[in-house]
Amino acid sequence: MKKAKHPPIYLETYERGVLDERIELLEEILNECKLCPRACGINRNRGEKGYCKSDRHLIVSSVQAHFGEEDVLVGTHGSGTIFLTHCSLRCIYCQNYDISHLGYGQKVTEEGLALSMLGLQERGCHNINFVTPTHYTPQIVKALKIAVEKGLCIPIVYNCGGYEAKSTIELLDGIVDIYMPDIKYSDAENAKKYSNADDYFDRCKEAIREMHRQVGDLKVDERGIAWRGLLIRHLVLPNGIAGSADVLKFIATEISHESYVNIMLQYRPMYKAYEYKELNRGIKMSEYREAIDIAKEWGLHRGFERV
Repeated sequence: MKKAKHPPIYLETYERGVLDERIELLEEILNECKLCPRACGINRNRGEKGYCKSDRHLIVSSVQAHFGEEDVLVGTHGSGTIFLTHCSLRCIYCQNYDISHLGYGQKVTEEGLALSMLGLQERGCHNINFVTPTHYTPQIVKALKIAVEKGLCIPIVYNCGGYEAKSTIELLDGIVDIYMPDIKYSDAENAKKYSNADDYFDRCKEAIREMHRQVGDLKVDERGIAWRGLLIRHLVLPNGIAGSADVLKFIATEISHESYVNIMLQYRPMYKAYEYKELNRGIKMSEYREAIDIAKEWGLHRGFERV
């Protein structure tokens, strides 16, 4: 097989024998779970469930070649997305609430997950994109080792809600190629009201600084397909609820002016959003343009529409 021009970082980590060490450390965390900032402290290896409603069993909702992600991930053959069930954030307006809140999915072994990863690679997908991976990090890394030993050699994408424990992200150094966190809010009161996480922005900033330290700004190959780096998503919410100005200022001043930022306009009321009048509508184009203008004023220029 021809050697890849930009081999995934986890191959080197595997060759150095580090994956086994990380798997052991991550599985140990499940005995008193603090994978995410909730730090429930429950023993998931004994079947206990914390805020995310997950025990030691991996639950997957779907596996597919996805063409609705960012162009730099989709390329010509799609992003190999694996939607994981449950979530440690569980926003009241989640568009995937059937997965995150209601728990739709099926139990899968680490061996089964590895085979799914290899199947996506065989279909030509440009990456393996784990959607909402935080609470299953130990199982994912264990499955990754199995997949590597069977020939996996495409980038790993960590597609998360941004509410991450820095200590967990540190254990993924040399494993994840592309981090793709959301930054949902800058305001603690709104983060508490809509996601029950008043420390959201503080934890998110810590985690994203660490992600950027590990992988740097997003890098793309000659085809325009990402192979390593940080890709940030920011969903504009109605009535300024997301606090976009402070989010974009943080990215530009504390991460990088070269940050790839997908400023998204696709918010629509889902799940329980209709119970809140301030969330019970889509965003106005003027609200979206305001966010774009702020991004440009701070010198950001990658990843968002110029309107």
